[in-house]
Amino acid sequence: MKRIHLIVPAALLVLAAAAQAAVSKDDQEFFNKAAGGGMFEVEAGRLAESKGTSAEVKAFGSMLVKDHGAANDELKALAATKGAMLPAAVPKEHQKELDKLAKSKDFDKDFIKSVGLKDHKKDIGLFEKTSKKADDPDVKAFAAKTLPTLKAHLGHAESLAKAKK
Repeated sequence: MKRIHLIVPAALLVLAAAAQAAVSKDDQEFFNKAAGGGMFEVEAGRLAESKGTSAEVKAFGSMLVKDHGAANDELKALAATKGAMLPAAVPKEHQKELDKLAKSKDFDKDFIKSVGLKDHKKDIGLFEKTSKKADDPDVKAFAAKTLPTLKAHLGHAESLAKAKK
């Protein structure tokens, strides 16, 4: 009986390791970048909700929290089924950007430029590439499904940027 108790956990570890190995290097890189970027967008959105001076920027921040929070949850579930590892915290380069934004004298303008425009353009490039070239069809599908939301965020940020000029 004792032997069975030892075999079952060992078998589960082997299965988990096999699932981990099933994720290609490129797909794992996507999981890392998408999760890190998603956490950044949620935190940046929260910052906009509290530090934004215009109602439009605060609303855009809320949209980012809602949409990227939902995408993050979906990404976590997908990663779990694929055995992919996700970062536990906002990556350092994104944290530096959050810290910089938190100290900004012209928060709305800097937020729109950094988060709304620059970061979403980078995300769209990553998701477009992944939607076409991911090794796993489910990863491809997630990227393709998320792309319209990222493009809508970019369009919204472009409108805000024009209005702020």
